[in-house]
Amino acid sequence: MDDRIPAHLEISGLIRAVDAAGGFATVIAKGERDAGTILVICCESGARGRIYERMPQLDGTRKWVLTRTQNAENPMEFSDYYQRRKRQDEDLWILELDIANGERFIGLQPFQG
Repeated sequence: MDDRIPAHLEISGLIRAVDAAGGFATVIAKGERDAGTILVICCESGARGRIYERMPQLDGTRKWVLTRTQNAENPMEFSDYYQRRKRQDEDLWILELDIANGERFIGLQPFQG
């Protein structure tokens, strides 16, 4: 039995939490309603983007992993990455959290970088 909550409910909860904290959250791409995977982009005022994806671990758990940071000298590389991920996985949800320390909403410590 899968203990995951449906993807659309997790997305909805993240959006509400970020909005309640004074930030802005938007769905960039909708994935499969119940079992879709989620990619989260954290940024502040549309800059300093970081991409987190849940990755399966050897012990069977799935934890958030930083997979990409935005390079100010080549910003297109960042959007190319998540657009390529969506083409690879039609079930993928892409959610942008535009708020300081967006990592807190997915249970991570603030980004240091």
